Amino acid sequence: MRKTAIKQSGKIPAQPGPREVASVQPGTAEAESVIPGAGPSTRPGERPTVRLRDAGPDDAPRYAPEWLELREGPDAAARAADLLDPLRIRLANLPGKAGLVIHDLGCGTGSMGRWLAPRLDGPQHWILHDRDPYLLHFAAVASPRSAADGSRVTVETRRGDVGLLTPDALAGASLVTASALLDVLTREEIDTLAAACTGAGCPALLTLSVAGRVELTPSHPLDEEIAHAFNAHQRRGHLLGPDAVTVACEAFSERGATVRLHPSAWRLGPAESSLTAQWLRGWVGAAVEERPELRERAERYLQDRLEACRAGELKVVVHHSDLLALSRPTGGAS
Repeated sequence: MRKTAIKQSGKIPAQPGPREVASVQPGTAEAESVIPGAGPSTRPGERPTVRLRDAGPDDAPRYAPEWLELREGPDAAARAADLLDPLRIRLANLPGKAGLVIHDLGCGTGSMGRWLAPRLDGPQHWILHDRDPYLLHFAAVASPRSAADGSRVTVETRRGDVGLLTPDALAGASLVTASALLDVLTREEIDTLAAACTGAGCPALLTLSVAGRVELTPSHPLDEEIAHAFNAHQRRGHLLGPDAVTVACEAFSERGATVRLHPSAWRLGPAESSLTAQWLRGWVGAAVEERPELRERAERYLQDRLEACRAGELKVVVHHSDLLALSRPTGGAS
């Protein structure tokens, strides 16, 4: 993916070159392309912007900025603002801090920073982690420049392996954040993340993990079967999918952290039809990849759902969970 001019407004420019993956059945009228990140990737289940496992240096990113732009508004609306007060209290009690140091794991285009930095007081230094240099460049350029109280916000970028985090790597961190990450980790990787955060004594705000539940209105007889197949796809290769939040709660709690959960559902209506259409193609595509015998029925289902979406008649609730883990702080903070 080539770097192009990036506007401070946060709009993501169109990217040249191939970036499409197959939908339900290529060659049919409704089998339009799926933006990478919305549907199955070359390695099923792997979060394309985060290198969690061995990959070559030229391994192409599989998370299109167009997908991240489509979901940024619904992500912001869904994140659990109720978790911010306990987080602010903890951050205010950190010892000897002239400002906050925040590690954003798998930052993508930086949407978490754009949402959170203006909601926290005080100087902030964000360390943005991602495997895609283009997305890191965008995230740095489009990051907010001031906190809630007008204090300065600065950023730096790092390419690295999230699965190799250690307490030493988080030394001096005030907070670890991530969005849509837990559900594409294994149990071992969540243990690594929890151990790093608790070992460093820093809280973690981990948002928008899939909960395995979807509601579509009006309903359709195939809804539940597609959902089950999609959830099975999310669990491929020892990934946790919709089980991730439960495992993360256990991993942090076992290490002495206080864990709070809050629902953070996408609520998609006519105003979000572009996102809904991409989500539908990816959701159904993953289900068919998991259960190829669904293909014929799933194609008709997808056609019906996309028609309803275009007509403004479809509403979708995609359930997620946000997790705040307040690790026992080091250095005497309470």
